[in-house]
Amino acid sequence: MPETNPPQSVQIVQTQLPDFVQARIESLSVRCANQHWGDQHLLHGATPGPDALHLSSNDYLCLATEPPLIEAHARAVLQTRHQLLMSAAFLHGDTPMSRLEQRLAHFIGAQDSILCQSGWVANVGLLQAIANKDIPVYLDIQAHMSLWQGAQAAGARPIAFAHNDAAHAQRQIMKNGRGVIAVDAIYSTNGSRCPLEDFAEVAQRHNCALVVDESHSLGTHGPQGAGLVAQHRLSDRVHFQTASLAKAFAGRAGLITCPVGFKDYFAMESYPAIFSSSLLDHELTWFEEAADFLQHADERRSRLHAISHRVRTALAELGYDVSAGTEQIIALESGLESRTLRLRDALQTRGIFGSVFCAPATGLNRSLMRLTMNCGLTDEDIDRLIGACSEMRDDVRLDLWRGYSPARSE
Repeated sequence: MPETNPPQSVQIVQTQLPDFVQARIESLSVRCANQHWGDQHLLHGATPGPDALHLSSNDYLCLATEPPLIEAHARAVLQTRHQLLMSAAFLHGDTPMSRLEQRLAHFIGAQDSILCQSGWVANVGLLQAIANKDIPVYLDIQAHMSLWQGAQAAGARPIAFAHNDAAHAQRQIMKNGRGVIAVDAIYSTNGSRCPLEDFAEVAQRHNCALVVDESHSLGTHGPQGAGLVAQHRLSDRVHFQTASLAKAFAGRAGLITCPVGFKDYFAMESYPAIFSSSLLDHELTWFEEAADFLQHADERRSRLHAISHRVRTALAELGYDVSAGTEQIIALESGLESRTLRLRDALQTRGIFGSVFCAPATGLNRSLMRLTMNCGLTDEDIDRLIGACSEMRDDVRLDLWRGYSPARSE
């Protein structure tokens, strides 16, 4: 055999960043100091121990560790022989991806669907393709950041309306003209539900396009997990549904439902669709298996809803204001980032790990800890969470929080 020389290591050199980039980096340190973070990072606290209770995952129905899905996924990886790594814009005819798109459309109750690389790409790509400088985008003030970025990508004017306030949205439309209304079915910050019927009525009355992001309701709500649009029988009045498949589907992709004929237009007009590669065969296999599993997961959905109700009820009785939401995403809104740092540490000291949300994911001085429920939590886990929240009320100065009310037992 011919001799081979060992690979030469590449010399690592330090690059000096331009001053305007360095200034932006340093501005974070200034903000952290102003918010009294001390020597800590707000998002990164203690390292979870082996007995930690994790309440930060969006795998609401615990599919990520489901053996049949993992085995089907592994078989698909091992059986792969030849795939074309290219944009989905070049795919046509009967392909594995188009078949899965039809399968997922039927799952939701839509005419057709489009698979994307992520929920972010789905929202940005859709709004970029249907809005423009003459078509404003009306956004719930708590709409996901990807929807705001989609309006920006379209060159459209983003116009905010008060959270879940269809009457305010209508006043904005009457003032600024018809356009695209974009809402979340369940809002990712506090678990509040959108009054979808009200927005469908406003959209129909003013000839607007209605986009509903079902990221946190697809799989967990509706008939066989078809989502809240299907549950409210609004499929014929909602023009587009979008979703991240990194939640209940436990994968890594995004989805857009659409009318027949829209897909070809989207493939030619949406920049994320044109300039991104399509999904691979083993990824398609995961979502096909997940869709089958989710349609028969009523017991897990019921367990998830029961857990969410029990925890919300208990927290309210302890004096925490969780009234903004109703679903599996539960927000403990401490407000100031210094208070949220104290809250994070109090939970982590007791082995409970959630997610810190602060600006830009929330408004200024509206930071919070987000606790996401899943159907795999045991009664002991729930007791542990409720006990910790009871025990730490003085530590986190709950009496200073917005919406605080004395515990019913006091």
